[in-house]
Amino acid sequence: MSLKMTRDDLTAFMALHFEQVADQFSVEEVGEHALTMRLLISEQHLRPGGTVSGPTMFLLADVAVYLTTLAMIGPKALAVTTNCSIDFLRKPAAGVDLVAKCQLLKLGKALAVGDVLIYSQGMADPVARATLTYSIPPTTR
Repeated sequence: MSLKMTRDDLTAFMALHFEQVADQFSVEEVGEHALTMRLLISEQHLRPGGTVSGPTMFLLADVAVYLTTLAMIGPKALAVTTNCSIDFLRKPAAGVDLVAKCQLLKLGKALAVGDVLIYSQGMADPVARATLTYSIPPTTR
């Protein structure tokens, strides 16, 4: 299966359908079953103590799997998360961007399963790891 959406397609899709948050994300690389993206961290993403919040890391993992899935199946806005498991491994650096590296483990007709490693810019080890399952809407004729 080849790519159905490019980096530019995904960026435009986010701007159209998720305009409220699209400017916080940057898709860096898109490959077959893989994607690397950045979340531009600002004050709104921090929790007390100056570290990036857990919900922010979930947001990045969720968007990464969503866009990786869309890159492979095309612009289906109604694909939805059905499951998520996330491990917070270490404290992210304060005030620096997070980078997600996503790999689809399975892409079927009804479900996509992706694994995401999240890195704090400048740190060699991941700060979180997540596995998400997406439900893919049926093709209508």
